[in-house]
Formats: sequence, structure tokens, C-alpha cells
Amino acid sequence: MQILMTGGTGLIGSRLLSRFPEGHQITVLTRNLAEAQMALGRRARWLSSLKSLSNLDEYDAVINLAGEPIADSRWSTEQKERICQSRWEITQKLVDLCQAGNNPPKVFLSGSAIGYYGRQGDEFISEYHQDCYDEFSHRLCKKWEEIALQAESDSTRVCLLRTGIVLSRRGGALVKMMPAFKFGLGGPMGNGQQYMSWIHISDMVAAILFLLEQPDCQGPYNLTAPNPVTNQEFSQILAKALHRPCLFRMPAFVVRILFDEMSDLLLYGQRVLPKRLQEAGFHFQHQHLDEALKSLQLR
Repeated sequence: MQILMTGGTGLIGSRLLSRFPEGHQITVLTRNLAEAQMALGRRARWLSSLKSLSNLDEYDAVINLAGEPIADSRWSTEQKERICQSRWEITQKLVDLCQAGNNPPKVFLSGSAIGYYGRQGDEFISEYHQDCYDEFSHRLCKKWEEIALQAESDSTRVCLLRTGIVLSRRGGALVKMMPAFKFGLGGPMGNGQQYMSWIHISDMVAAILFLLEQPDCQGPYNLTAPNPVTNQEFSQILAKALHRPCLFRMPAFVVRILFDEMSDLLLYGQRVLPKRLQEAGFHFQHQHLDEALKSLQLR
């Protein structure tokens, strides 16, 4: 299978590159060829621009994971614009190239996030949930998905990857949390009752490969483990995994001072379930948080 991939140097993309079965030929779009080749070597062919392509007829699949990290900086007006455009623009370019050819890719897997649902309470949320909260994360993901769905045709199926908190010891949210917990200063944020919908990096990669190969799969999929936990439960389980106490709590007003509008990601949650993924026959290797953290061998 000939695959065009964006976001190949990110947390998910770099792990995915090491897990493709034999026989797949991967071309990765990246802005920094030298850095990508140094980090990931010969796992893929590297492409610095889409300008050399008039269509995507030579590819069997597109995996679109590119985007400015959403939680690396405060959400200034400028940063929110970068977050949006880094996702919308590349997705639109890929869609346009799909539509420009006579033999478009058979599958288009495009990133999204459970932020699509906006803040929710403790209600279980599946892909069939329609009552989304209208805020920045929802508007970001809604337009991102709408753009990707333009690639859908009789020849091309589109899968939308609504991703939760990806657990990995090599990057992402978990690595940012760990220093405080290692020093015994970690704990719940706000009242701690907001739900955190997480997924182990191995299951994240396995789910992408599953959707890539299943010809009947299309539409939105929640890439989250079947057992979301509250922020308080997450904090206690993480502290236990690191053999540290969980004594401190960060009040909501402090979170808002530190993170401004981005605090919404931390203080409001979603109890998201991977209903359609399981209905399609996908089996999670890591279903419970304590076992998932143990498997990462945190230290």
C-alpha cells in the first residue's frame, strides 16, 4: 500500500511509522527534512511540499495527523489562529489533491479530537452524541472534520479520528504532568470530578492501522479507551504508579490564572466511549488506566 502521511514526526505519527506492516511504502510530508531524517531515518520517503503533486492518484491512502500542538501555549488570538489554520489548510490541500485526480486514494484518515463534543458532564458520550457544547475546541474540530469529509466519494472513504489524551512516556500530556507528580506535588485540578478520556499510544496506533485496513469503516471514531476516569482518579492512579503521594489540589481559579481560556481543557471533561470502534471489531490491549500506566514503565 502506498501511503501519504502528514504529522509523521509528532507523537502519534512517529510511533505509527515504526508499526506499519511489511510491504507498505510511506511518504511523509514534513517542513524539516533534515530533522525528520535524523530522527526517523529510513522508515519513510520524505516530502517537503505538496507543490510537486498535481493529484494523489499514486497513493492508496492518506493519513492526515498534522497540526500545531493545542496545549503548548496560552490561547492568544494569534495562537488560536495558528492552531486552526495548521489543521484546516493542510487538510484542504489534501482534499483538493484527492479531487483533482481520476483515481483518488481509497481511504482518507484525518485527525480530529474529542474536543469536538465540547465540555460535557458525566454523561457517556459516543459518536452518536449530537448535543455538542459550542466553544473553541468544538468549532476547531467541526470545521476540520467538514473539510476532511469533502474527500468522501464512491472511491474514497473518510475516517475521522476523534482522539483523546494519548498516554506515552515519550511526549504528550503525560510527560508534562509527571514532573509535579514525581516531586509529590501532583493532584486533581478544580473539583477533580471532570472526566478524562485517554488512550494508550499502542492502542492509538493499532486503531489507526485497523481503520486503514477495514473497508467498511467510515465516519467518526472515538479513539479513547473504554474506561474513562475522573481527574481525581487519574491523579491518584498516576501518583500510585510513580510511588508518590497525591496530596495537593490545584484550585480552579489558579488553573484559570495559569492557562487562561486553555483551562477549559483541564477543568471540563468528556466521558467518551469508543462505541463505533468496538462495534467494528477493534479490541483494546489497554482498557484500564492502572494497567496502561504500568505498561509504560514510568520512572
